[in-house]
Amino acid sequence: MSIRMTILVLVPALMLLGGCKTNPETGRAQLRLLPSAQVSAMGSEAKPGLINEYGGEAKSAELRNYIDEIGRKLTPHVAEEFAEVEWDFIVLDSEVINAFALPGGNVFISRGLLQRFTNEAQVAAVLGHEIGHVTGQHVDERISHAVGLQGLLVGIGILAGGSDSELVRAAPTVIGGVGTGFLLKFGRDQELEADSLGMRYMVAAGYDPQGMVQVLEVLRDAAGGASPPEILSTHPDPGRRINDAKRLIDRQYAHTRNNPDYQLRQSRFDQRARPHLGSPSSVAMFAPGFLRCGGCCSSHH
Repeated sequence: MSIRMTILVLVPALMLLGGCKTNPETGRAQLRLLPSAQVSAMGSEAKPGLINEYGGEAKSAELRNYIDEIGRKLTPHVAEEFAEVEWDFIVLDSEVINAFALPGGNVFISRGLLQRFTNEAQVAAVLGHEIGHVTGQHVDERISHAVGLQGLLVGIGILAGGSDSELVRAAPTVIGGVGTGFLLKFGRDQELEADSLGMRYMVAAGYDPQGMVQVLEVLRDAAGGASPPEILSTHPDPGRRINDAKRLIDRQYAHTRNNPDYQLRQSRFDQRARPHLGSPSSVAMFAPGFLRCGGCCSSHH
């Protein structure tokens, strides 16, 4: 192997190995090439534009404060390494059904999604899921995989310079296909991991984990069964997520069943949220790519 080729192979490999870190919340090894502060800064920069895109924040201070209170019941239960995150829970004044998180602790939920809920535990499930995307460092991970893949593509491009062989001409297409498939699977794994983390946080805060199952059922029903083949989606099939959530309750949270320490808190939701939400649209309005790419209960795409 020539020195030039050795460098092109080893540099991306060493970069990827050096960026492998253990996530303190999940215990899972993950690729994180950029400093967390840099990724968080990206989230802060994107925040104002996203708020504007969704019509600003909800007008009701009571609603905003209520959702913020729910979020702050969850955040004390994150890993110690995330204790310094400056969490901000934002209610978007939009009837589009969506929720997402930005790195750095900005968590968004739309009025359109809240309109379809019936209790506080459902809100906690969504906020917990989005907190899980932040503590799971999923955006950091996705950016790092994209950077690593780009580095490999650049290396292939350099190696391919001046060659007209069929193999060389096909290499970018082949690598591109593998990269896309890998990122799709990675996205599905993120969603399932965020479901698990969200349930952990809501149970620790005293919520009935059935709220998570109910949220997934609400999303499935609002979509009217519109779900793409799972293999082509970054979002797991709703039925799979529901089944996984039920299994997780059976396996880890069976003690919450018929236990007064774990509540759905419907009356509090009716008192503090319902008067400020209005009626849901007769036609569910999902954010673009919501069902394809993980929309609600996922990072914004």
